Amino acid sequence: MTTKPLSKTEVNDLVAGLNKLARNLWWTWNQEAQELFQDMSPRGWQNLFHNGVAVLHEVSEYELKVRLQDPDFADRVRRVLASYKQYMEEKETWAAKNAPHLKENPVAYFSAEFGFHETLPIAAGGLGILAGDHAKSASDLGLPFVGISLFYREGYFQQAVNHENWQTEYYTLLNPQNLPMEPVLDARGQPLVCKVRIALNEVYFQAWRVNVGRNPVFLLDSNRPENEQHYRDLTLRVYGGDSTTRIMQEILLGVGGVRLLRTLGYNPSVFHMNEGHAAFLTLELMREKMAKGKSLADAMARTKEECIFTTHTPVEAGHDRFSSDLVNYAANKFCSQLKISHDELMGLGRVNPKASSEPFCMTVLALRCSRAANGVSELHGQVSREMWQCLYPGRSVEEVPIGHITNGIHLLGWMKGTVRRFWRRRLSRDWAAAGESETTRFWNSQSGREWESAINSPEFWKNMEDPSFISDEEIWALRYKLRRELVEFSRRRLLLQGQNLSQGSFIMFDHLMNPDALTIGFARRFATYKRAPLIFQQFENILKLCHDQKRPVQFIFAGKAHPRDDEGKRFIQHIIHLSKYSELKGYLFFLENYDVHVARQMVSGCDVWLNNPRRPLEASGTSGQKTSVHGCLNLSILDGWWREGYDGTNGFAIGDDSHPGNVDEQDRLDSENLYKVLTQQVIPCFYNRDADGVPREWIKKIRRAMVTLVPAYNTWRMVQEYTTKYYTPR
Repeated sequence: MTTKPLSKTEVNDLVAGLNKLARNLWWTWNQEAQELFQDMSPRGWQNLFHNGVAVLHEVSEYELKVRLQDPDFADRVRRVLASYKQYMEEKETWAAKNAPHLKENPVAYFSAEFGFHETLPIAAGGLGILAGDHAKSASDLGLPFVGISLFYREGYFQQAVNHENWQTEYYTLLNPQNLPMEPVLDARGQPLVCKVRIALNEVYFQAWRVNVGRNPVFLLDSNRPENEQHYRDLTLRVYGGDSTTRIMQEILLGVGGVRLLRTLGYNPSVFHMNEGHAAFLTLELMREKMAKGKSLADAMARTKEECIFTTHTPVEAGHDRFSSDLVNYAANKFCSQLKISHDELMGLGRVNPKASSEPFCMTVLALRCSRAANGVSELHGQVSREMWQCLYPGRSVEEVPIGHITNGIHLLGWMKGTVRRFWRRRLSRDWAAAGESETTRFWNSQSGREWESAINSPEFWKNMEDPSFISDEEIWALRYKLRRELVEFSRRRLLLQGQNLSQGSFIMFDHLMNPDALTIGFARRFATYKRAPLIFQQFENILKLCHDQKRPVQFIFAGKAHPRDDEGKRFIQHIIHLSKYSELKGYLFFLENYDVHVARQMVSGCDVWLNNPRRPLEASGTSGQKTSVHGCLNLSILDGWWREGYDGTNGFAIGDDSHPGNVDEQDRLDSENLYKVLTQQVIPCFYNRDADGVPREWIKKIRRAMVTLVPAYNTWRMVQEYTTKYYTPR
């Protein structure tokens, strides 16, 4: 039977719908939408960082219109666009029921970085990834939300390793026309331009809108012809330049962000500062109130009622501090605006306002001007209260007003396609038992909203305790498939890196790695406190484990050190050297240029996720939260979120809930405990197989991790907690 061709109008509507869809990051957590873009140009999808906008530029409009005459492809497009429309127009959201007061006065969320997807590389690490996941879940929950950050036109650096195994950095220019973003325009259709005073100049900036589901995130861009070159370059790179660049970036972020929101007509009920980088927004809010006749004290009190602050680091170096001279140079305008002296301005950012030698601290400003503050795990909240007790004289540590909300991850955004399809089939079996096909049920249930709710609900994951819901054999088959995908992905990356090309010979990359071996992954920023090489302090012992033919072990590492962190770079150099020139060659691998895509492959394909920070310096650490839905188990120090998540049955702990005060002793003890738990618990459990070759006890831990961790450590729970605890009126 011949299918009637689509009319020109129908084709044009679908083309327009796809172009609109590509410019909303909703597609980055919708598998069907991603598969549409992938099918249009598989090689373009692979080489263009899985970027829907870039793929549509790769495919001509004529080709796309011809492809849409394929009834199956056109039907898939219609279904995805229907799902997108349903999502965008849904009224009965969680926030509509639980936070209706935010409808007209949204949450304004300020962060120096947002990590959404490999398509838009403007994040340096976990802080940005957390901000991106926060924005996605705010959209899913229908929370009125607007984000503010900077558009770094060269993004965060790309990593390459030279012949000395030393990390080198290079930057690539981001082209907004090829990215899922659009310029913010004025009434005449021209870029909307605002300005902010920095040092002796008015600095002009425009903005780009990134659509994150239902909500916008605005990226400020100072690359304007009105500005001198050094001001144009304020938004060149993530955390680029020296302290002068940093304080100017933060003035632009905080003050410029408020001014943009006012220009666009936003009147937020809450200003949420994600770290201290945005704390200058408090001074702009005070300036607004004083311009309306309020006194400084009244303006500060009212500003405090509008602001909340999340601190992310117990590491002293993570709190921005600026000298008196630098503040006087870059931020002197605040003095006349707030009718205060320079010393009084400095006092707002000092623990002791009268200590002339104390620098200006952005965290102190944020804490002093916020009605609520929180750390990002229970232990981090405790550490933060101890760290900042000095700011609250007369109060005990327990009375310091810093709480905690433990970080999470956006589950659908991190769930690999293989695993999405796996859980979809599991749900479809239930639907089929009820007499409905998977397709019918899925597309009739609010275009997939039932799937999203199910996958984020504790009730769904509670089913994992029941072998009749899903068998051990199915879980083990999934784990093998995911490990195979990681092995083949790593082989391709290593081939591109050319790590094993030596003496003119070409090693067979297709035989690198063992798809049957226990695969341990470590991937994150190479900050020294995260102690990436800790496991290799037991080098001879680890070597024996890797060479055990009956119970082999292999390691995959990835991560970037900050361009100015030579110690972190030495950690990378050491690990790569071991992977090339020691007897660990063939058992230890380093994947260059760590990004969201590499992270997604590793958290899904590894069997064990290694995390060994120097406690208590890991504020939360969300990378391990991304593993549980994939059946990967955590092996971690009891720091950050794992101290709360570990229950003795759902993974492995390195040491106990304590740590020595001496750093050298802590490193020695943690190294010994890591080797002990690896040899006495992890490896035996993984290789203990029954007559059918299935590791029942290992899978039992996978089930427990899914039941206890997946529904608890996600940003749906986290955003709901922020809303009820901090975003609602007191």
